[in-house]
Amino acid sequence: MAKNFNLKAEDIKDLIPRMGGCMATDKITVDGLKVNYMYRETPDNEIDSGWRFLSGTEDQEYLDNAENTMVYDVNTIANYDPAIIPYLHLPYPVELERAGAGDHFDIVTQ
Repeated sequence: MAKNFNLKAEDIKDLIPRMGGCMATDKITVDGLKVNYMYRETPDNEIDSGWRFLSGTEDQEYLDNAENTMVYDVNTIANYDPAIIPYLHLPYPVELERAGAGDHFDIVTQ
C-alpha cells in the first residue's frame, strides 16, 4: 500500500549533516504529528544512527504492525520536526520526551 507522506520528497532540505538511518512511525510522516518521544539505542548496523522517533500516541498494537514504521534518513525526520535537531548529538542509550507544547525535550534516561 502506497503511503501519502505529509512532506513531499522535493520539500526535504538538508538541515543536519548525514548521520545515517532511523526509524519513525507513520503518525509522524503520514499523519503529521510532532515527535513527542524519541530514543537512541545501540545501532543495528553501520548505517543505523540508533534513533527511533514516535508521536507518543502509538499503542502496542500499532507498534506491533511493521507497516506502521519505516526506516528514514535522520535528516528526513528533522524536516518533519526540527525540534529534534539540538538533541541528535546525544550518545546512546538515551530516551527523551517533549516537555509540553514547546520545542524542548527532557531526558528521561541516559
